[in-house]
Amino acid sequence: MKTVLSISGINKTYQSGFAALKDISLDIHTGEIFALLGQNGAGKTTLINIICGIVKASSGVVKVFGKDNVHEYREARSEVGLVPQELSTDSFETVWNTVTFSRGLFGKPKNPAYIEQILKQLSLWEKRNNKIMTLSGGMKRRVMIAKALSHEPKILFLDEPTAGVDVSLRKDMWELVRGLQKTGVTIILTTHYIEEAEEMADRIGVIRQGKLILVEPKVELMQQLGKKQLTLQLHQPISQLPQSLLLDGVSLSGDGLLITYTYDSQSKNIGIAKILEILASENITFKDLHTSQSSLEDIFVSLVNEKELTV
Repeated sequence: MKTVLSISGINKTYQSGFAALKDISLDIHTGEIFALLGQNGAGKTTLINIICGIVKASSGVVKVFGKDNVHEYREARSEVGLVPQELSTDSFETVWNTVTFSRGLFGKPKNPAYIEQILKQLSLWEKRNNKIMTLSGGMKRRVMIAKALSHEPKILFLDEPTAGVDVSLRKDMWELVRGLQKTGVTIILTTHYIEEAEEMADRIGVIRQGKLILVEPKVELMQQLGKKQLTLQLHQPISQLPQSLLLDGVSLSGDGLLITYTYDSQSKNIGIAKILEILASENITFKDLHTSQSSLEDIFVSLVNEKELTV
C-alpha cells in the first residue's frame, strides 16, 4: 500500500520547556481513514498543525507524497486540506466567494462546476449567496470543510470536524467523508465522538502526553485489547461461588443472582462452554444469559488511563 504521508521523529518543545510531541513517527497510506484519538492536550492538534506547516517542529521530518513540508512547502501543502477545530471564516463574505477565494489561494484555476459540486454535497448550495455571519454553527462548519476541499487535496485533515454539530449534520458529513474515501482521498481525523471512529476508521492511533502509544488496524485493535463478557442470571441466588468456579475473570454479584465471566479474546481461557459445564455439574441453573464485547471507547479509556503501556 502506497505511503502518502510520512512522519519521522517529530518533536515539539516550546520555549517554556513543555514537550508537546515526543518522537512521533507514523506512515499514512493512500485512501485510508486514520483516526487519531487522545485526551485534550495530548498533542493531536499540534501534530496536525506541524504536518500542515502551521507550526514548526523542533526536530523531525514530514513528507507529503515524498515532498518535504519545510523545504518543499508549496508542493507539499498543495496536497493537503485542513478543517481546523476553531471556526475561522470571513463573516461578511458570501459562502460562494469565500470557497472560491480559498481555491485561488492555492493557485488553482477557476472551476465553478467543482465549487458547485462541493456546496451541493455539503448541503450548502441554497446558502451560496448568504453571508457567513448569517449561518448557524453547523453550517459554518460545513463552509470550513468546503474551503478545505476547494483546491482538490489528496489528503484531508479533520480536526474535531463535528464538534458542536447536530446529529443530522454530523451524519451528512460522514456520508461526505465516505464518498471522499471512495475517490481516493486520504483522511486523517481527530474526534471526541469515539463511536464515529469505531464506525469509520480503518486504523486507530492513540496519543498520550505527546507520545504515540499505539497504532493498529481498528479490527485488530479491538481483537487484541477488547474484552468479552458473559453474564448469567441465576434462577436462585447463591451465597458464594463453588470451588470449581474460583477462576480468573469469574465473579458473583452482591445479591448472588449474577455470575459474570470476563475474558480476553486473545488469551488462553477456559471458554464459555466450560463455564456452562461447571454450572451444570454444580446444579446451578440460570434463566438468562447474554454476552458483550468492549467498545473502542472502553479500549481508549483503558489506554489513556494506564500509567505504563507495553506495545
